[in-house]
Amino acid sequence: MKNILILHTGGTISMLENKETGEVNSAETHPLTVVSDQLKTFANINEQIIFDLPSPQITPNHMLELAQKITEMISDYEAVIVTHGTDTLEETAYFLDLVLETEKPVILTGAMRSSNEVGSDALYNLISSLRVAIEDKAKNKGVLVVMNDEIHTAENVTKTSTSNVATFQSPQFGPIGLITKDSIIFHRAPQLIHSHPINKVSKNVILLKAYAGMDGQLFQALYPASPDGIVIEGLGQGNLPKNTVEPIKKLIDKNIPIVLVSRCYQGVVQPTYGYEGGGKRLKEMGVIFAKGLSGPKARIRLLIALEKTGNINILRNIFEKLDY
Repeated sequence: MKNILILHTGGTISMLENKETGEVNSAETHPLTVVSDQLKTFANINEQIIFDLPSPQITPNHMLELAQKITEMISDYEAVIVTHGTDTLEETAYFLDLVLETEKPVILTGAMRSSNEVGSDALYNLISSLRVAIEDKAKNKGVLVVMNDEIHTAENVTKTSTSNVATFQSPQFGPIGLITKDSIIFHRAPQLIHSHPINKVSKNVILLKAYAGMDGQLFQALYPASPDGIVIEGLGQGNLPKNTVEPIKKLIDKNIPIVLVSRCYQGVVQPTYGYEGGGKRLKEMGVIFAKGLSGPKARIRLLIALEKTGNINILRNIFEKLDY
């Protein structure tokens, strides 16, 4: 049997429901360790608890520590599974996807219902992840997210519902694989996989979301902070209210990279509209267009890229061609 490493980081999958109050909170011991015998029917398992954190408390430095742990240990295993809270699971998955250097399967999974809730998906998702991890076809596909009988790429997956067990979806492209009772079925693979290992996360990147009537106040408030980069979830194809343009221009003049994505969950930003605040004008002004990434993932990508370079032209190539 294959040797599989399971790293636990916390989240609902590691919590229990208080039957008197309905509160879901951390348990003294990981509730899934008591079912380890079921897991051992699939592979030789080594489990380690690296963090015990609800995922809103996970930071990029935790993600880096996790990446370093995987890099340190993966040579002894055929695959790694990470259990994680669902709120920031997609960000950790994408961070690992960008920095890890391995052809072996690395899979993230979690749960929407804790182990002792009615209809819990905790053990099921973990077993599904284990089945994918031991599948030879799972190699060379980057970091994967396995939830609810589906296999998603780290780049495309997102949490779409606050509580539904089918919350993880890839709205633009769909899952790359399915899990049935007797099969693991991959129907496509990522086109490009790049690795960009880093040894620190030291930059400050802000994420802002555009809205109707937005003016320059938020951008002006950033002047004293001088962030290392800013990601904006713009409107539609990549447009902003006109009163944001001048303060954004001042930030660009300070050599702060401004990356634009859409707040829409499908489609890509493109320089189409020529009115003040329109995408064409923003691009001419120096705003960087990130094709196909969500705001949180564009922020993760910029955090990592800024550890390599501060050159605006290189950063533009990284985001607009997505071949970095």
